[in-house]
Amino acid sequence: MNDIYQHFRPEEKEFIDKAMKWKQQVADMYAPKLTGFLNPRERQMIRSVIGSMEDVRVSFFGGHSSAERKRGLFHPSYFEPEETDFGVELLEVDYPQKFSMISHPHILGSLMGLGLNREKFGDILSEQDRFQVIVAKELTSYLHAHFDHVGKVPVKLIEKTLSEAVYSIEEWHEQTVTVSSMRLDVIIGSLSSMSRQKAQQLIKSGAVKVNWKAVDQTSFECAQGDMLSVRGIGRMKILSIDGQTKKEKWRITLGILK
Repeated sequence: MNDIYQHFRPEEKEFIDKAMKWKQQVADMYAPKLTGFLNPRERQMIRSVIGSMEDVRVSFFGGHSSAERKRGLFHPSYFEPEETDFGVELLEVDYPQKFSMISHPHILGSLMGLGLNREKFGDILSEQDRFQVIVAKELTSYLHAHFDHVGKVPVKLIEKTLSEAVYSIEEWHEQTVTVSSMRLDVIIGSLSSMSRQKAQQLIKSGAVKVNWKAVDQTSFECAQGDMLSVRGIGRMKILSIDGQTKKEKWRITLGILK
């Protein structure tokens, strides 16, 4: 099983060990194990841990069909999970819309300000002035009691059914670029209206994430499948590394979120 580590970065070893422990727990106890909300990279690691193992499987659910963050359920192969097994709740943020404005970052900041672990809540959804949060069911009563402001704006939470979730399907477009190396600053600097110098400044200031984790090293080596996000600019994914040119530059295909 140690061979699994070679497919991932050293800093991801801790999460892989945790996933292996969860899998073993289900194999030993014949009972499901529910995780917190996981990003797509963490789910990819879990799938690698499960592999083709027949007696333990994993299912994911995040409250709606396009959810980015989802809870995982490790379970025996004979168990057929229902949506209710994932303990996911949809809460709408009610606030005085006529007199104040809130935003996705404000809501995220206020939730984190309560000392909550990021795995306790999933996607923050929005449609014009409406905002909703998908949360772990065990957190609902705590949020009703303590989540009463977003910044200085008073709010209250209203429970909704999952079918009332507001969300839009993300649109990605592909772009092929040629870069001198797979360094983070080089790849971000390849975007139109971006220079390598500006990319380096953004990385050093903590504005760049790779696979949902902040990276402040400009020389960080990117790999196929990595999701990159730049605060204030958007997200892109390295879809494929298409080989080298005669001048030994890399041709890569990026997926860029519209």
